[in-house]
Amino acid sequence: MSRTDDPLQPPTPAGRAITEPGDATVLEVRALQKSFGPTQVLRSIDLTVRRGQVVALIGPSGSGKTTVLRSLNGLEVPEAGIVHFAGSDAIDFASSPSRRELLGLRDHSAMVFQQFNLFPHRTVLQNVIEGPVQVQKRPVAEATADALALLERVGLADKRHAYPFELSGGQQQRVGIVRALALKPELLLFDEPTSSLDPELVGDVLEVIRELASEGWTMVLVTHELQFASHVADNVVFMDGGVVVESGPPSEVLVNPKNDRTKQFLHRLLDR
Repeated sequence: MSRTDDPLQPPTPAGRAITEPGDATVLEVRALQKSFGPTQVLRSIDLTVRRGQVVALIGPSGSGKTTVLRSLNGLEVPEAGIVHFAGSDAIDFASSPSRRELLGLRDHSAMVFQQFNLFPHRTVLQNVIEGPVQVQKRPVAEATADALALLERVGLADKRHAYPFELSGGQQQRVGIVRALALKPELLLFDEPTSSLDPELVGDVLEVIRELASEGWTMVLVTHELQFASHVADNVVFMDGGVVVESGPPSEVLVNPKNDRTKQFLHRLLDR
């Protein structure tokens, strides 16, 4: 994967395009299936993400949204389906991919978790440089310089020596975003990034994500913030029962949905 020298700018995928020269597709997912015991969480998920696009996954609890993200990052192993990042070999989960192949998904994507998942015994700066130094084998000085630039960008440079317990939830989540950005991924994955925050802290995190979208970072975002999704997303995917029920621009899916199940979900959520 190609890396940019500027940690504040989104990288461009390297290598051949998935379909034809000039194609802007970063990721293709086909017929993804995943079960937990007798419960089939993903029945057959298809998803295409293009360079610079923000895709918002919405849907009721248990619809499989988080499982999709975790599958893209190698944190879950589906029983079937194909995940194909541009410039790399497709992974066919029906063929039992190796651990090395699964870990290779993290060469392309980085995850921002709902519960922050920071190392409690490491400082903010140590949390941010852990991946670049230990996984990507980048020089400590280079990783540190990038981390400081990113922390400055989100207003947390003065917290670089603080530990997670010394930060608010909003600050911890901004560190989580910086940690993902420090890996210089082709695809950022956000799993309900504001659901664990007090209401007054949500705005700062959403503003960081909004800025990343305006700069051209490619993102898949699981969110219940429908108004935010309507402004930041290029494509909205409504999931229910482990399948994609409806997808399209926010002006269609969120304003004028075609599927009755989508209408029912939006009506219940917006009438709260």
